[in-house]
Amino acid sequence: MKKKYLLTPGPTPISEEVLLEMAVQPMHHRTQEFSKVLIEVTEKLKKLFKTENDVYVLTASGTGAMEAAISNTFSDKDKVVIAKAGEFGELFEKISKKFGLNVIPLSYEWGETINVDDIKKELDKDPDIKGVLVQFSETSTGVIHDIKAIGEIVKNSKAILVVDAVSGLGACDLRTDEWNLDIVVSGSQKALAAPSGASFISVSNKAWKLIEKSTNHKFYFDLLIARERLHGELTWTSWTPCISTILAINKALENLFEEGLDKAFRRHSILSIATQRAIEKLGLELFVKDKNLRGSVTTSVCLPEGIDGTNLIKLMSEKYGVLIGNGLGKFKGKMLRVGHLGYFGMFDTIIAISALEMALNELGYKFELGTGISEAEKVFIENRYFDN
Repeated sequence: MKKKYLLTPGPTPISEEVLLEMAVQPMHHRTQEFSKVLIEVTEKLKKLFKTENDVYVLTASGTGAMEAAISNTFSDKDKVVIAKAGEFGELFEKISKKFGLNVIPLSYEWGETINVDDIKKELDKDPDIKGVLVQFSETSTGVIHDIKAIGEIVKNSKAILVVDAVSGLGACDLRTDEWNLDIVVSGSQKALAAPSGASFISVSNKAWKLIEKSTNHKFYFDLLIARERLHGELTWTSWTPCISTILAINKALENLFEEGLDKAFRRHSILSIATQRAIEKLGLELFVKDKNLRGSVTTSVCLPEGIDGTNLIKLMSEKYGVLIGNGLGKFKGKMLRVGHLGYFGMFDTIIAISALEMALNELGYKFELGTGISEAEKVFIENRYFDN
C-alpha cells in the first residue's frame, strides 16, 4: 500500500469533515435553504477578509476572480500599473492585455519584492492611471509583498488597488479595510483547506464607482448582477453555483475560526520556518534570499547542479507518494515549491522533508540523512508548536 500526500502550494490537504460536506445531497440554489448557507459563507468571508465590503462567491478558480476584477472595473485603453515579480504578476498582465488595457509594467526579478516608491512615481506622473494590480503572496516564489504600504500610497490617488490574495488569505494576516485594499480576490483551495472550484472577490465603494462606468464586455462574471442577486429578496448567486463546494467551504471556514485566525497565522508561520531551516540544513539554497520577504505559503528551493526538479518531483510522487510543486515558468525543473498550507500540520512537514531527503539521496546528492528532519523537529520544539 502506498499512501499519498498532497503537499503542494495548492490544492492543499482537506480534512475529512470538510470532504464529507461534499457527500451531502445538494440543495437547490434558488431556495431559502441555500440562501441561508450563502449568507453564512459571505459573512464568514467578510470576517476573514477583515472588511465591511461585500464579498462575492464565484464558481471559478482564482484566475476567474482575477479576470472578474479586471473585466468589471476597467474599460478599453484604461491605464493600469501592474507590479510583477513572478508567474502570477505576469498573469495579471496577460489578462489585462486581453481586455485592452494600457499596461504600465513594473518588473522585478523573481524572488524580489515590489518597490513601493516605483508605484508612487507612476501615480504622481500620470493622474489618469485607473488601477494598481499586485500580489499579496506571489505563489510562484513564496514572496510576501507589502500591500499595506502600497495601500497607503494608492488611497491618495484616483486609482484603485487590486490585490491577488489567492494563496495568502488565511495563511497570513490581511486587513482589507484597514490597508485600503479596493478589490481583493482569493480562492477556496489554498489556506482555507477547501475543495477547488470557488473563488471570492471583495469590492470597495471606490471600486464600485469604476465598475458602474466600465464598458468592458462581461456576462458570467458581471459583478453588477452579482450585487443585485446578493441584495435581492433572497441572497443568491448570479448563476448556478458549485453548491457542494460552497457547503464544504462553509465547514472549512467554521474550522478556521474555531482554530482562531491568529493561531492559524502562527501555525502557518512555524510550518514555513521549519521547512526553510530544514532545507538549509540539507545544504540547499532557498530561492528567496531575504528572510523578511518569505511568506507562510510556500518554500521555494533552488536545486543543486545535476538535479532536475521535474525528475525529483516525479520520484517523490511515484515512489514515496509525496507530491510537492515544481517551479513555474522559466524556473520549471530548476526549483521546488514545498507547500505548508491549509489542513496542514507538523507531521506533514516532516513527511515532506523525509521524502525529499530520500529522493535526493537516491539521485546522488551528498548530505547526511536525517539532518533536515532533525532541524524541523527542533523548530517545532523551540516554537512550542504543540501549544498552538
